Amino acid sequence: MGGKGGVGGWERNLAPLSPHTSLSPHLPTLPPPPSSQIAIEYSPQALVWGWAMTSVINVNLPEQSYEIAIAPSSLDRLGQHMASLKLGKKVLLVSNPTIFKHFGKRAIASLTSAGFDVASSTLPPGERYKTLNSIQKLYDVALENRLERSSTMVALGGGVIGDMTGFAAATWLRGINVVQVPTSLLAMVDSAIGGKTGVNHPHGKNLIGAFHQPRLVLIDPEVLKTLPMREFRAGMAEVIKYGVIWDAELFAQLEASKRLDQLRYVKPELIDTILTRSCQAKADVVSKDEKEGGLRAILNYGHTIGHAVESLTGYRSVNHGEAVAIGMVAAGQIAVELGMWQKEDTERQNALIQKAGLPTQLPAGVDIEAIIQALQLDKKVKSGKVRFILPTQIGVVTITDEVPSDIIRHVLRGI
Repeated sequence: MGGKGGVGGWERNLAPLSPHTSLSPHLPTLPPPPSSQIAIEYSPQALVWGWAMTSVINVNLPEQSYEIAIAPSSLDRLGQHMASLKLGKKVLLVSNPTIFKHFGKRAIASLTSAGFDVASSTLPPGERYKTLNSIQKLYDVALENRLERSSTMVALGGGVIGDMTGFAAATWLRGINVVQVPTSLLAMVDSAIGGKTGVNHPHGKNLIGAFHQPRLVLIDPEVLKTLPMREFRAGMAEVIKYGVIWDAELFAQLEASKRLDQLRYVKPELIDTILTRSCQAKADVVSKDEKEGGLRAILNYGHTIGHAVESLTGYRSVNHGEAVAIGMVAAGQIAVELGMWQKEDTERQNALIQKAGLPTQLPAGVDIEAIIQALQLDKKVKSGKVRFILPTQIGVVTITDEVPSDIIRHVLRGI
């Protein structure tokens, strides 16, 4: 997968970090990251299900490297994978009621057969429950079951469950193991990887959190078959993001697909490509910049305005992927207004977003001035300046903190 033309095609991705296309003068120039290692095997069992590949991607970090394992039916081998890591025997499995109903028994059976002592806890679904109150419930269950520093919390669910479980693990006894078992497309390609954990504050998304890397990310593509259509579309927003910021070939493959709005219309081979290339893109970036000192900020493309939209709509009417889609439309148009991106490319991006069944306009009733104010609470603000990730061509972005508020207002009025 590496080399020229792949996710690790550095000749393509060096452009925004080279002397020819500099970052904002207020931000450091970054060296190119090394490509992660990816092993791919073709499994006869996978072909029965329509999934072509079994893949292992390494996230290489100074203190705690780990694997992203992508394989059909891997949920039934969760216990084996964790046993190989020599983790303590006590496990707390965290999920939401819907996901637990679908997959909880299978996960627990796999863990217990591997010798683990398993307790479980379910939290309500939805971003509005990603709060410290929910974390308190996990602390209570951890205390009741006497979780130790060698114990592990397992996140079985989407991005909300993954974020909360990771944060609880990061803070219980000053840090215990966490394993991510994502069940949504969004979590598989993005939030389960990289160690960002946290909860929301009433005035902003993910303002309370910690970096806490998982010991393992285990992805079973088969679980996507139970994913609601709206959640599948939300995940496609993050996939499109990788195409814009990092991988022009992935972007082209998405363009070639007739439909992207439902799993049943996306060829299994493309799902394989989406998972492996998206996961490797994130692994490459995180391996170079674990705690977002520079390069990792590009993963926030579309998130600056997107997070503001989520917060202002109370995490109810607009989900994360939909907000990111709106944010990408806005960021692309800002880049056009600043003369950084061609109009034809932003039209290609927006067409892809629409093909995925995602919104390209602000929801009714959202106040533009409220968005401007909310941007000041963004985690990427530095010295009072909002940093934007802006595309310069498909597969290449740059980071800048020099976007005039008037341009932001003008763009937001247009969408």
